[in-house]
Amino acid sequence: QVQLVESGGGLVQAGGSLRLSCAASGRTFSSYTMGWFRQAPGKERDFVAAISRGAATTYYADFVKGRFTISRDNAKNTVYLQMNSLKPEDTAVYYCAARNGFMEVTTPGRYDYWGQGTQVTVSS
Repeated sequence: QVQLVESGGGLVQAGGSLRLSCAASGRTFSSYTMGWFRQAPGKERDFVAAISRGAATTYYADFVKGRFTISRDNAKNTVYLQMNSLKPEDTAVYYCAARNGFMEVTTPGRYDYWGQGTQVTVSS
């Protein structure tokens, strides 16, 4: 069992930056692939980024490539999402999630554990 708690969301102007954090409970954090997803009102939950358990492999949605960076610190049981050059269309609730394996990392249903989400609002 893993419990995930996101933080770091907020209101930022377009072009600004935010860093989201996701703190995990439990001793097995380093064994999980971690992902970030986002969901805007009235829309489906979209994949943002994923990182393998040892951080050797990362994968990004096309719409965040070059702007967002996912990283993790297994000693701190934390995964991060650095978001730069934010756009109004990045406004959403951002969720972190955990799972085993790295197949189909863009599919929400393949993740076993989810945080409660943190709101990111980008003003124009």
